[in-house]
Amino acid sequence: MGLLLKCENVDFGYENQDAVVGVSMEVHTGDYICIVGENGSGKSTLMKGILGLLKPTGGRIEVSDELKRAGIGYLPQQTEAQKDFPATVFEAVLSGCLGKRGNRPFYSRREKEAALSNLKRLGIADLKRSCFRDLSGGQKQRVLIARALCATDRLLILDEPITGLDPSSIQDFYRLIKRLNQEEQVAILMVSHDMANIVRQAGKILHLHQQVLFWGTTKEYVKSGISRKFLGGEEEWA
Repeated sequence: MGLLLKCENVDFGYENQDAVVGVSMEVHTGDYICIVGENGSGKSTLMKGILGLLKPTGGRIEVSDELKRAGIGYLPQQTEAQKDFPATVFEAVLSGCLGKRGNRPFYSRREKEAALSNLKRLGIADLKRSCFRDLSGGQKQRVLIARALCATDRLLILDEPITGLDPSSIQDFYRLIKRLNQEEQVAILMVSHDMANIVRQAGKILHLHQQVLFWGTTKEYVKSGISRKFLGGEEEWA
């Protein structure tokens, strides 16, 4: 599998104070990685650094030429304002092409075709003309994933993606992400507190508490000491 991104002893911080120290990890094509940790452990800071919104204060990040060309699709935590976004589903998905549009005043035919293709890809083409704010939580999440896929289909970064979803929509979300990952080899990097599902879905775990407490496969994580302390017992998650 091709290497998309590599962190080597990376530090990130604000105002001369490091929030993340010495993180080393790799993301390959087809990886499904979950980043876990308590609140304030540096998960969001690391995400900002990987997205290029923060410069490392130490170490380095290597980004493959493939990922530089393709870009990263990002699904942030939804705010109340975003949930009430007054646009059609098609307009919301098409806005994922904004980074590719550059200074052009209008979207190209190719970009519009990509937006429609991703609507079909996620099974929501019938919602094309619907207003985004009128959708259910699960439908909104599909729209936002389609939007992220308009930016790229190489690497998706998802920040607490199931927040506010009902149990049925949560399982629908995980089925969708698993299909994109396994059938289309989209690499997934997800921040989540949903440990019950993470240990059954993800292939690798990065556990942060400012520094890396664990980095490896999910099977190794479940058997580790940090897992038992954080999850409350290996047998529950086997």
